[in-house]
Amino acid sequence: MSAQPSRLGQLDGLGQELLARQLDEQIAAGFEVGRRLRVLDVGLGRGVQALRLARAGHDVTGLESDPDLLELLEKELAEEPEGIRKRVRLVSGGSQDTGAHFLPGTFDIVLCHGGLIQARDPAITLAGLARVLDAGGLLSVLIRNDDALAMHPGRAGDWDAALAAFDFPEHAGRAFELETLTRGLAGIGTPLRQWYGVGVFGHAVPSDEAAAERMLAVEERAARTDPYRSVAAMLHVCGARGV
Repeated sequence: MSAQPSRLGQLDGLGQELLARQLDEQIAAGFEVGRRLRVLDVGLGRGVQALRLARAGHDVTGLESDPDLLELLEKELAEEPEGIRKRVRLVSGGSQDTGAHFLPGTFDIVLCHGGLIQARDPAITLAGLARVLDAGGLLSVLIRNDDALAMHPGRAGDWDAALAAFDFPEHAGRAFELETLTRGLAGIGTPLRQWYGVGVFGHAVPSDEAAAERMLAVEERAARTDPYRSVAAMLHVCGARGV
């Protein structure tokens, strides 16, 4: 019997912190300090990274198809200072709709941390993301790691889910393997710059602050170290648009 693993869910606080550090590293490597960047967050979910980047002074557009999430984000945004509110624009639409809303080369950074795995055709969606990215821009994509589907439930002791992951059809997971995504990025003129693991060890975050910091340090190091990053629950893949 085969079963499809659960959809990529919202990252926990540890995952969001890891993602933020990795993203900031790529922004620092690709753009001059202090530059006000044009950011598109596709399938922004709870908007954690979008709000964080807006607070850092960047102009952020969020594209989200779920009306409930949009409503929640509007409420959260209303509590922000006016200067931050002015830097954020929310647009209703799916990850495949970038071409309908935005002109080519509109953004310096495109984030897709939840939308790709929900897309009807990931390859077409990926091409649409690259199309709206300006020359020299950064594409940041988060995907489920289909090369290690059984690892995360196995580490958590969920043996039924781990067994189901072994039986997940090969063709269903092919779009979310690092090798496949790397070829796809090269094909759309946004070749791979760096990739990280997110959630290598997968344990609950300790309540003790010092222990939580040590766990974060271990996860952050494992996220960029072979072979650990290759068995992470998710992969953070970054490409750079050709100049």
